[in-house]
Order: sequence, then C-alpha cells, then structure tokens
Amino acid sequence: MELSALTALTPVDGRYRRQVTNLAPYFSEFGLIRYRVRIEIEYFIALCEWPLPQLADVDKALFPQLRELYNGFTETDALRIKEIEATTNHDVKAVEYFIKEKLQTLPIADKLEFIHFGLTSQDINNTAIPLLLDDAVGDEILPQYQEVHRKLQQLAERWKDVPMLARTHGQPASPTRLGKEIMVFVERLYKQLYLLAGIPAAAKFGGATGNFNAHHVAYPDIDWRQFGDQFVESLGLERSQVTTQIEHYDMLAALLDAFKRVNTILIDLDRDMWTYVSMNYFKQKLKEGEVGSSAMPHKVNPIDFENSEGNLGIANALFEHLSAKLPISRLQRDLTDSTVLRNLGTPFAHSIIAIKATLKGLEKLELNEAALHADLEDNWAVVAEALQTILRREGYPQPYEALKALTRTNQKITADSIRQFIDELAVSDAVKAELRAITPFGYTGI
Repeated sequence: MELSALTALTPVDGRYRRQVTNLAPYFSEFGLIRYRVRIEIEYFIALCEWPLPQLADVDKALFPQLRELYNGFTETDALRIKEIEATTNHDVKAVEYFIKEKLQTLPIADKLEFIHFGLTSQDINNTAIPLLLDDAVGDEILPQYQEVHRKLQQLAERWKDVPMLARTHGQPASPTRLGKEIMVFVERLYKQLYLLAGIPAAAKFGGATGNFNAHHVAYPDIDWRQFGDQFVESLGLERSQVTTQIEHYDMLAALLDAFKRVNTILIDLDRDMWTYVSMNYFKQKLKEGEVGSSAMPHKVNPIDFENSEGNLGIANALFEHLSAKLPISRLQRDLTDSTVLRNLGTPFAHSIIAIKATLKGLEKLELNEAALHADLEDNWAVVAEALQTILRREGYPQPYEALKALTRTNQKITADSIRQFIDELAVSDAVKAELRAITPFGYTGI
C-alpha cells in the first residue's frame, strides 16, 4: 500500500495530519536533515570568521550562497542525501558529502575538508535538534497553548458574575462563581508557561568525547571552548560545558516535563468542562449535519473534550518516557537516544491535536444559567457554613453543632427551613437580618 492519510500507521500522519502539518518542517525526517545542513554550514562559516589560518582568505561574500543551501533546502535535496546515505549507511556523513557535492563549483573547492572539521555526528545532532525544537516551540507550539490561555481569560471575564454551586468530593459545597473557576486554569497555565519559557535550549558541541580532541591537536593555540561557546550562542542556544559525546539532555527533559505539567492542567480542564456539560450547566452549539450518537439522535456528546483528554494522555506518556530515558546513556555514548529522539515530534503533535479540540469544545459552550440557578436553589444547605461562622463571631453556643443538626435531618433544607431556623435563634434582630440576607446565590466569597 502506498503511504497516504488512509494508510499511515499513526493518526498523527493519517487522520489528524491536517491539524499538525505545520510541525512537519521541524520534526519530520526532512526537517531534521535541513537543520543538520544548517549546522554544518554555520559551523563552516564560523571557522572562516574566526578565522582558521587556512580559511582566512575565504570571501565573505560567499556566505549568503552557503546559507542558501539550507534556506532554500528542498525535498529533492533531502532525497539526494537519502541516496548518499544508502551508500554510507550513516545519516550525518551523508549530509557532509551532500554539502561538499553542492559546493564543488564555488571558489572554495580546496576548503571543503573543513566541512565537518573535527566534529562527531552528535555535534551536529545535539545542536540541530535543540535548535529545531526551539524554533518549533516558538513558532508553532507555544502560540497554541497561549491561545487556550487567552480563550480562558475571555470566558473567565464573561462569566465572572455567574454564581455556581461548587462541589468538593462530588458533593454540594460553598458556592463559587463560574468565572473564578475558569480563572483557576488561567493562573495555573500562566505560571507553568512562565516556568517553561525560562528553560534554556542546551546543546553539546565539543568533539568525539566532549574534549575538542581533534580540534586541539590540529590547532593547539586556539581557545576551542571559547569558539564553541560563541558558535552555539550564535544559534540562540546554550552550550553544555562538560559533556560526553552527547548532550546531557537534562534541559530537554526539563522542557518535556514542563509541557507534561501544562498538559496535565489541560486534562483537568477537559474533565471539568466535560462534567459541567454532563450536569447541564452548558449546552453545546449544534452544527448542521453533525451526529452526536450513531444510535441516539438526541445526543450532543462532549467529544471535543474527550478527544483532547485522550490525545493529552498519549502526549504525556511519551513526554514522560523521553524525559526519563534521554538523560541516561552508558559511559560516553550509546545509541538509544538516537532512535528515541526521532519520536520527539509525536507528543507535540498529539498536544496540538488536543489543544485544537479543547478550543473547539470551548467555542461550542453555551451557558445554561437556568440549570446553575436551579442547582443553587436546590441546595440551601450550603449556606450553613456562613450561618455558623457568623454565629461563632457572635459567641453563640455550639453553632456548628446546631447547623449540623439542622442540615443532617431527613428533611430537605429549603429557604423556608433556613428562615425558620434563623427566626428561632436567640440573637439580636440585627444579626437575624444579616443571616436572612445570606443565600446560595450571593454567598460566593471574593
């Protein structure tokens, strides 16, 4: 079978491909190859600018042409690299050979052995991958999370004055306001996104075992650590100073864990919204021709929040595996990180699919204030906390026990039974008036 949306093995490249196509330039095989070419070219330019003695006469006017090799990188170029790899059986070496092949016609043909000079594959991979991830997060991923944050801020403002029965342990509790409950998620997302933004994009660049061995033996008088720092920083990354052949991945693990925490908050949001829909606090806007259930025509299921929850769960499972596995490597190098990192884009794809579903679900919500009002009216017992607290203030004997006795009778607590209870209290008329003013609709705190 030919690869298509119908025959793809994963839903990311099948059913949901259209939703995550913007991630392909970063996390696809094409994307990784393009970023490897970028690192190789920028490294060669950096050697020319330092300069190494043998590269001091390279004309800087050639640099834009060199950069066009990755700025104008095409699928045809990527396929050529894959053809070379079929012979070399080494993906990074294939990139080196491709660049040399492309630059043969430029007046630097005698300088081409300085392409990949002194490097190991991980000097390329461990700069290309954090760079592509940093670009993807900034260009495509964070804006999606920020859109959810903005949408929730709007809803919190819209519903800030809507009283709502709260539930602790699933039971009726002191009333709250709908907007405030949405604001809980606004604050949680803000704080975690802030922490996430502070995690540096770390890269390894230091030769076969991290010591610049080859560089130092060829040019012992050059400060290669300074060169490495400047080069990596020019890419917008932070160089890990003391490494093995590979990056520690500790900062990458921190980033993935941060995304996992943000996703966990969104799962919590999805479940709360799902529950509010099930309680009839929200109705969902109908879309012409859309079917809620294959068997029950009346149903409009909260499928968007369910879809989001499911995809966030997959994303978090992968984030957890990546963050737990990547920082571990036997001695100075093993290859387990290589195959695992090829899945780096998958949890982000599931996260984007989930976020779009959450946003779609939020857009469908129509507040059913009548249901919220009815729920409050049906639960006058929740004002018992307010009444006993004021009675405590007044020095009334055992107010908690008095309200406990009232609320735990078999009779339903109503506005009338609360009023009767207040009328029989041995307190001043002013305090009784204060107590009578308390209702489930106004007892919502600050």
